[in-house]
Amino acid sequence: MTSVLRSSVFSPFQVRSYRFQWTADLVTSWALEMEFVILGWYVLVETGSVLLLTLFGALQHGGTLIAPAIGVLSDRIGPRNLLVGLRMVHATIAFTLMSLALTGALTPLIVLALVGMTGLVRPSDLGLRAALIADTIAPLQMAGAMGMSRMTTDSARIAGALTGAGLIATLGIGVAYMAIAAFYVAGVFLISRADSVHSKRTSKPACDTAFTRTSAWAELREGILYTWNTPSLMAIIWLVLLFNFTAFPLTNGLLPYVAKEIYSIDQAGLSYLIASISCGAVVGSIFMNRAPVGRLLPRLMITSAVIWHCLLLVFSQTEGFAIGIAILLVVGIFQSLSMVSLTVILMNEAGQQFRGRVMGVRLLAIYSLPIGLLLAGVLIDKIGFATTASIYASLGLTMTIAIAARWRLSLWPAK
Repeated sequence: MTSVLRSSVFSPFQVRSYRFQWTADLVTSWALEMEFVILGWYVLVETGSVLLLTLFGALQHGGTLIAPAIGVLSDRIGPRNLLVGLRMVHATIAFTLMSLALTGALTPLIVLALVGMTGLVRPSDLGLRAALIADTIAPLQMAGAMGMSRMTTDSARIAGALTGAGLIATLGIGVAYMAIAAFYVAGVFLISRADSVHSKRTSKPACDTAFTRTSAWAELREGILYTWNTPSLMAIIWLVLLFNFTAFPLTNGLLPYVAKEIYSIDQAGLSYLIASISCGAVVGSIFMNRAPVGRLLPRLMITSAVIWHCLLLVFSQTEGFAIGIAILLVVGIFQSLSMVSLTVILMNEAGQQFRGRVMGVRLLAIYSLPIGLLLAGVLIDKIGFATTASIYASLGLTMTIAIAARWRLSLWPAK
């Protein structure tokens, strides 16, 4: 039994490209999570404003507006090549922040400006990871490969958060950014070693190639229409829109506020909150290696999403640090089960021809996250965190059930 489980869990690593990509995604995720903790805490402490904290979170997702165009570019040049370029942008901005911090020239305004630049490329990174995996991994291994890939992000939230908090507390933000920049450089090198199956695709006739090179907007329109006319894809897009508006603001952008104002803890305590939800997500990602495929996967996605929002409703009323950590641990499990299932369904339904463009539309839906964050910042100032979080969780729960009912033939088939 153990050998069968081991084979199932680690079978994606038999693919050379996946080994390089997984390692590249891991070090890049470390850098991203360290940045989130370090800069989020810096903005909150330096300004004392929850509105600026939510603005900081919102700026990281500005690139969702150009995600469909990036999806078209991914279908043209391949997700591997695009990932190399985007991660070089991350590395350049990290070196800039490092230099400013070491010279004492860093200010909250500069941080927000540079985070805004990073936010133009950051949202596309996760989507391109999934597209590259779908290009290089067999369909039957997809759920396991996506689960293991998700672990790079979730495990990095644990290690990156704890490391980031430790570095800034002991050595300062400048030295911390030396490590972040080094991780980004390693990520660029490793992802460049992954395979680019895009170049191996069957060539189109010359007339088709000439048309393709001059019709990016037509390709984008095709991707949007394909998504609109495929019920399962439309359901997924609405769920992405919902989750990023109701759930992720509570456990991503607002955790520094919860740590400082609700639990009265420092950045080390914040890292424990982040690590707890990430530990749960790792458990969920491991379970995805044994998750059902095919028609049962949408049921797992919906059931996990319902439980996820119910737990957030409980979390919204929790004022004890230890209880909060325990709830976030379980939240992470069901969040991971829902989101990994969602990504697998999306990649399988999109097919190789439309994969980049469909993922671009999916990333565009993530723009509800900065909107949700900014609205939460306004509401918290007026009615408090507990009431705001309860409204968000209740709305997410209600609308998840409504979406499942509306597209029940795709998300909850009878047999």
